[in-house]
Amino acid sequence: MNPFELTTPVAFLVFNRPDTTARVFAAIRQARPAHLLIIADGPRATHADDGARCAEVRRIVAGVDWPCQVEHDYADANLGCRRRVASGIDWVFSRVKEAIILEDDCLPDPSFFRFCQELLDRYRAELRVTSICGANHLGSWKDDTQSYHFSLYGGIWGWATWRRAWQFYDIDIPLWRDPQSRRRIHDVLGGGSLYHLRAAEFDRVAEGKVDTWDYQWSFAQLMQSGLTLTSAVNLVSNIGFNAEATHTVDPGNAFAAIPASVCRFPLQENPVLAADACYDAAMLEKALKDRPWMLKLSDYLRYLLSIIRRRGM
Repeated sequence: MNPFELTTPVAFLVFNRPDTTARVFAAIRQARPAHLLIIADGPRATHADDGARCAEVRRIVAGVDWPCQVEHDYADANLGCRRRVASGIDWVFSRVKEAIILEDDCLPDPSFFRFCQELLDRYRAELRVTSICGANHLGSWKDDTQSYHFSLYGGIWGWATWRRAWQFYDIDIPLWRDPQSRRRIHDVLGGGSLYHLRAAEFDRVAEGKVDTWDYQWSFAQLMQSGLTLTSAVNLVSNIGFNAEATHTVDPGNAFAAIPASVCRFPLQENPVLAADACYDAAMLEKALKDRPWMLKLSDYLRYLLSIIRRRGM
């Protein structure tokens, strides 16, 4: 069998964390992508050490020592998580039709790259599949019978998608203000606790209360009834839970540093092109253990009732 060759473009998002950047870049170097697109935010004027740290990060990612087409999109001033990531991925898909995307704190197992490349190819023309996620926040899910499953929950800690899906992304989610759009997402999610969690997140974005880009990506996928293809085992470990992070600051968080496993090949094709409701319910339960405040009291009580019913209590 010929060794795996990574021909899919890889996008790497970096900022000011040399330690995690070096570890993730080492994984990318091992994979030797033929095309690497690097997006970097600029230093914050309010942080005296950002200039040196950002410069060190850019020095690290300049160390491409394999045959590779390298492109850069570097910001001179700080744009923030929301604008920098969104504009960076916009730039990526102005250059390529599909990509594997890693942030500077998402450390992949080597098998992650082949997993993404094979499934980008397999589902390229299947419009119901809007992204591929290597991170499984439960650690594993039915991995004895499948290589992957589908989810409405989404995931962006080591993922891949196509230009045809990203075209629906809008950083300001103006459609969320439209009652018909709200009803559509309610119906896609089947109402219930996952809808109420997502609605709370979208409200925060629309009200400008959170500097992030990823809830908008979830919104774009749900508006298209899109499915996230998720690995049956966790292929990416988030190593960035610490005080230096923008959002993931608690190292004791249940999602922090879940060990990465190895994907087995050949992949077992999943014939069921529908969201695994049990997986999504288990994901929701884990998420709300850390963030119960994301739901209003009435919604949280409905969420607890759904758990009791599911467990037959």
